[in-house]
Parts: sequence; C-alpha cells; structure tokens
Amino acid sequence: MANIRFKRLKMTPDRHGGPPRFYVRPHGWRPGNGVKMIPMPGLPFTPEFMDAYTAALARPKPDVKIELGANRTKARSVDAAIALYKASIQFARTKSKTKEQYLRMLEVLHKAYGDCLMSQFKRRDMQKLLDEEKDTPTIAKRLLSMMRNLTKVALNEEWIKVDPIARMSVQLPKSDGIPPWENEEVAQFEAYYPLGTKARLSEALMINVASRREDVILLGPLNVRRSPGGFEIHYKQQKTGTWVTIPMLPQTKAALDAMPPSDQPFFLLNDKGKPFTDEWFGKWFSARCRQAGINREAENGLQPSAHGLRKVMCIRLAEAGCSEEQIAAISGHLSTAEVKRYVRGARKKVMAREAMAKLQVAEAAGLFLPDANKA
Repeated sequence: MANIRFKRLKMTPDRHGGPPRFYVRPHGWRPGNGVKMIPMPGLPFTPEFMDAYTAALARPKPDVKIELGANRTKARSVDAAIALYKASIQFARTKSKTKEQYLRMLEVLHKAYGDCLMSQFKRRDMQKLLDEEKDTPTIAKRLLSMMRNLTKVALNEEWIKVDPIARMSVQLPKSDGIPPWENEEVAQFEAYYPLGTKARLSEALMINVASRREDVILLGPLNVRRSPGGFEIHYKQQKTGTWVTIPMLPQTKAALDAMPPSDQPFFLLNDKGKPFTDEWFGKWFSARCRQAGINREAENGLQPSAHGLRKVMCIRLAEAGCSEEQIAAISGHLSTAEVKRYVRGARKKVMAREAMAKLQVAEAAGLFLPDANKA
C-alpha cells in the first residue's frame, strides 16, 4: 500500500490546524484556465478517498464544449434555454458519464437551432433533426429527450405557452440488447490470449466479476481483500452506486498472479500506462476480439463485446440453478427484471434437456412401437 503513487494529487494545509485537504488535478487543468481541481473526501487510503480518487483519475478530458456567454446568447432562444438548463440542479446532479452524453446532444441542438427563439421552434424542426438520425434511433431518442428538457425550461420561464414537441416519440427497434458470448467464443479467446496478457486479465475480470466496462477499468489492488475462504473483490458500481462483494474465483486469481508486478492503483492501463476511459477500453477490447478471430458478421454486425462477457456470468449462474437474488448479488442489478430473463432462459434450456431425455427413455421402453393388438 505504501508503494502506491498518487498521481495529480495536491495537498493543501488546513489554515485552522485541521487535517490537510487533498485535490486531484483533472485532465486539462492549467493554472488560471477555469478548470477546477476535484476535492477529495477524507484522507488517503480511506475507502471514501480511494473511491473518489480512482473515479477522478478515470474521468476523461471533456471533448465537447458549449460556449454560451451571456453577451453572445440571444434572449429566449434555444441557446438561452441551454444555458439555463446547464445551470440547473437537474444537470448538476447528473453523473459525469451521462453528462457527457447530454453535452453532445446539447451541442447538436446548439449548432442546428441555437439562435432560434423558443417561441418559433416548431414541431417540424424537431422532426427534421430526428429524420437526420434515422439510422441511429438511439441518438434520435436522446435528442428528443434533451429537447424536452429545453421546452420545460421555456415553459417555466413563460417564453412559450404550448410545448411544440408534446407527444412526439421515437420508436426503437426491438432488440435483446448486446448478445452474450458463446462458450466456444470464450474458449477461443482464452486459447489466443494466455495468462499474463492484459487481454486475458480483462476477460477474466469481466466474466468472473460480472462487471461493466466502466467498473472493470477502476478495479485495482485496493479492491481486493482477504476473506475466510481466500480473497474477494469489493467495489462500488459506477452506474447504480451499489457496493458488491464477490468471492474471487481461482481463475481470477490465476489471471492476476500471472501479470507482472505493479505498483499502479489499477489492474488495467492503456498502452501509455494511463487509466482507460470507458469508451477507449471498449474500442481496445473489441480490437482484441477481432485479433483473436472472433467475428459475427452474419449476426447483423453485433460483435462480441466487453458487456457480453458480463452476461456470460449471469447466464452461467442461472444455468447453475442460482436464484434471481443470488445472481443480482453478483451482478449488482437493482431490479430483478433483467435477471429474470437469464433465469427463464436457463430454465427453458434445462427443461428442454430433461424433456428430450424423457423422450429417449420412452423410446427405449418401446412406448412408440406399433401396437400389435390394433392390427
């Protein structure tokens, strides 16, 4: 623990003689450029400090900026609504990852209709934006949702009396989501990447911890602790804020032990020795899949992904007979609705096997032979 180096950390003595205060210099910070340092709670090595520190290091440099100065924004315009929305408590309480998505949607609206008065924004204007995103319905749905936030601002400020996009909707295509990996694909990946490689460690963590990619990039030595049966991984999920404690499987420990010794706070670092961002890790892992020859061109281009490995563990737990609550204790799902799908699928698979086994027993007993008495 003493060998851990705290990068980009600044300590400030307390002028009242209390404990020192710590701040992390975020990506893009320069003296006087307006980017604020991130305050850390507590002292180094305490759980709350380490959670905040790892999250601050993994925070990507903002790649979307909306410059809306008061002297350049037309009153009661879309840009003015954007400025008020960004200053709202609703936006301030949004998680950083979601906030990045919101900023991208706001940038689209700013470029398309920034100077347009909210009172002159028409339903057809929104429909035009949606039509431009017809090939990416998820983006279209996000744009519509963000515009709803702006029309609420305009209604509250009494810039408009009627919501111009009321009852507009975007229908997403039916989908089962990201497909889980097949067992053969897992075996192929493990055969290509031996123990001791970063790709194999990534795969082992995502399967055996059932973690999302935004969580796996933050896992490190401080998330590992001893338990009566050996070791366990204890971490807080970024999406749900849920703490999960998962016993470490032997294959997970083997993958960790095979890696070169390191004093870094994270198990997984990019090729430059820096923490991964969520998006960059997804691209990096997809490239490792292609390199291993795992490809699903025939399945509508839905390639095996990092998130598909999380589903593998949920499916395996269901097929092993685990209850919905037991699976959720590993996956960290707040609702069992998604978990029920895994359990139903596993039960159907087991029942199909049992049904065919009974059929074979009946056939062996001659149940389906012609009845001689009917001749």
